[in-house]
Amino acid sequence: MTTESKCLRRCDRNRKRSKRRALYCPIHECHLDSASPKHSLYADQAAQLQQRGVSRKNSLLLVATHSTVSLNGEWLEAFWCNECQESKWFHVRKLGPSSYELSVAPVHLWQQAMGVIDPKGNPTVGDFTRRQARMLSQNQIKDFKFM
Repeated sequence: MTTESKCLRRCDRNRKRSKRRALYCPIHECHLDSASPKHSLYADQAAQLQQRGVSRKNSLLLVATHSTVSLNGEWLEAFWCNECQESKWFHVRKLGPSSYELSVAPVHLWQQAMGVIDPKGNPTVGDFTRRQARMLSQNQIKDFKFM
């Protein structure tokens, strides 16, 4: 056994740092750098589970017993592309230990993401409260006129 082959095995074995994720831009094929935290996805309808390969019976049972089911290995994340010089949101699917599938995040997936703000606002908040929160001037007192 040569010293060179000994070193190669020992160096591989001693590497404790995690390796960089192999995520490449689907447009330019360059390496992508993460620009946001991961936003996990969940399913709240049986059809969403069926699209991912769960049988009809099991998906109906899961949705009936749990209001939401976490989708393991799927999330939304923003990445910086050096070629485009901009960050883009992608739907990431983990296929194996070091393989991923990237696609541009469709609008409907934002409804299934955890930790994101609904662009329409909280549906339980009334119009008056929403309007007051948006006002920037001292004209807020107009809404409180008494006769």
